[in-house]
Amino acid sequence: MWIKTVFSLIYGLLLLSVLVSIIEDNGGSGRKFAWMMIIIILPVLGFVLYLLFGINQRHHRIFNKRHKRFTDLLAREVDEETDRRLSDQGAMEEILPKYRPLARMLSAGTYLLPRKGNQIEYIISGQRKYELLLEDLKNARESIHMEYFHFGMDRGSKAIRDMLLRKAREGVKVRFINENFANLPILPSYYDKMKKAGVDVVKFTNPRRHFIDLITKLNYRNHRKIVVIDNRIGYTGGMNINDHYFLQWRDTHLRLTGEVVSSLQFVFLDSWITAGGTLDKPLSYYLQAGPHCEPVAGEAKALPLLRDKIVQVAADEPDVPLPLLRLSYEWALYNARDYFYVQSPYFTPPEPVLDALKSAAASGIDVRVMLPAKVDTLVMRPANKAYYKECLEAGIKLYEKQGVFIHSKTFVSDDYLSMVGTTNIDDRSFSLDYEDNVYLYDRECALCTKEIFMEDMKLCREITLEEVLAWPWYRRFFQKFIRLFDPQL
Repeated sequence: MWIKTVFSLIYGLLLLSVLVSIIEDNGGSGRKFAWMMIIIILPVLGFVLYLLFGINQRHHRIFNKRHKRFTDLLAREVDEETDRRLSDQGAMEEILPKYRPLARMLSAGTYLLPRKGNQIEYIISGQRKYELLLEDLKNARESIHMEYFHFGMDRGSKAIRDMLLRKAREGVKVRFINENFANLPILPSYYDKMKKAGVDVVKFTNPRRHFIDLITKLNYRNHRKIVVIDNRIGYTGGMNINDHYFLQWRDTHLRLTGEVVSSLQFVFLDSWITAGGTLDKPLSYYLQAGPHCEPVAGEAKALPLLRDKIVQVAADEPDVPLPLLRLSYEWALYNARDYFYVQSPYFTPPEPVLDALKSAAASGIDVRVMLPAKVDTLVMRPANKAYYKECLEAGIKLYEKQGVFIHSKTFVSDDYLSMVGTTNIDDRSFSLDYEDNVYLYDRECALCTKEIFMEDMKLCREITLEEVLAWPWYRRFFQKFIRLFDPQL
């Protein structure tokens, strides 16, 4: 009898603590009320579901201990010279005054300020990225840092992995973040071979931690795609490492050199230390940018190199207070004057972003959203289309790209502001995943991004309101049903 009483008391305390946690969460009242009802109606299942999907890490300090490893290391090891250099506001003063508030917001509380004097190559072909990256890895002399949401086992992926093994055997320090839950089909032996060659591999989510820590982290993913070579060459954008990107899909990526590489390195080191990785040299050593390194020629088509550009890397993750990347979309939409063109493979916009899109279109701004005609996952096909009617009624122009799947995450506005990154227009990217975007404050970069968008437009079909209204009722009902699960897609 006493065992039952003790169990009931413990369970009651757990239930009360969860309800108090929900009430203290700064999230929306509707979301909090829904979770409270689920837990009250289905106590045991509701409790587990809340741990898996309901905890808002931005407002629960108890779950931020992993991230604190990096901030503590930053406070201890960044010397005065590095602090002065990374805090330099010189590039901010060269941005058009209208866009400085955005740049300040994206750098709030970090060293991720705009950097000037950078060289950029836009990469719109997977084959071009494969050739460039393989050659840059081959020429690495000191360090290779790499984190990818997906790192495959196909031909192209193995070629990249084999190059990492080769460089590690040559004495180059290779650090690799394994997003282990997004790559579950890949056997541990795949990474064991890397470790045996000297590659330092860490799992982003460590399943050996205690159960509560594990279960509360399962819903979060490292969606970044970052490479930093010798502190002087950086890659980021939409392309993962596998043959879908190298040979089939249309995507947009960047190769960067200049001071902005130190910002990309900062984001990688944040992930690395957060995941439990260690460094063999002081943090300041890795936060310096080396000289420019010209890209090599190859068989794939290369776009012209853009020089002396102002670039800002911005990052977001669920254990920091503000959803900066989501806010950047809203800021860009509310401050657009002529046009806003955006590409995203997944389109289930959170309400604030959807309102910003509709507000811009209703104000007479030319708002165009480009999506794939065929999405790579079955559930996202109806999820994307669930927003078509609402967007079209507000005056937003929707385009579906025909042919190969487009995975680009870009936007461009008013021939000045453009962005290439890892962030989809969905709740998962804006709230749950670890992401990074590159913001470019420059007319030439904006025109390049715009030209890429317009080239893709040639392969697009515009969606009309009449077409959407003609869909069968059951199709529209199913899309609305899928929309209920948007935050977890």
